[in-house]
Amino acid sequence: MKRLIAILLFSISAPLLAQGPKLELPKLEVSVSRVTQDALHLYEVDASGVVQAPLATVWKTLTTYERMNEFVPDMASCRVLSRNGNEVIIEQFGTARFLFMSKSIHLVVRATETPMQSIDIALISGDMKHYESRWELFPLPEGGTRVVYTGRLVPNFYVPGLLGTNIIRGDIERMMGAVLARIDRPDSTAARN
Repeated sequence: MKRLIAILLFSISAPLLAQGPKLELPKLEVSVSRVTQDALHLYEVDASGVVQAPLATVWKTLTTYERMNEFVPDMASCRVLSRNGNEVIIEQFGTARFLFMSKSIHLVVRATETPMQSIDIALISGDMKHYESRWELFPLPEGGTRVVYTGRLVPNFYVPGLLGTNIIRGDIERMMGAVLARIDRPDSTAARN
């Protein structure tokens, strides 16, 4: 039994060790909790970080949906299906990874934009029982922008109860870290063009 545990721990940590030193990412604060509401086991997510980029750059990065797959981990594609004023219908394909398994994810969501302030995202269809999220942007007096991401989600597939919170926290940390790093990348032209 000890040998099996050692093998499992090695196989989980070996790919992480092989990646080498990590790039310096903006400081993140992430919390995930599991709550029950209306007989659903929801994961509530709160994440935030500060970038040096001005508000306009942050907004441009977050609303250039077609380029999200260039820097968001495990997102294969993201395309705008329609745009009507401040409402955007977006289709996303990606992969959710759980230890040794992976699951293809397809979502169609509605993004409601309040320019330079927030983006509210609601599930239309796809591989989630429930999905809603919100990006909020706060310009800082000393310069830079605080980026806040909140969400509530219920996958439409099995997520191990005891590990689910940690798995989702890891996914949110990777996603948020990649977004903040892209925003603050000095040579990033995606957000400035």
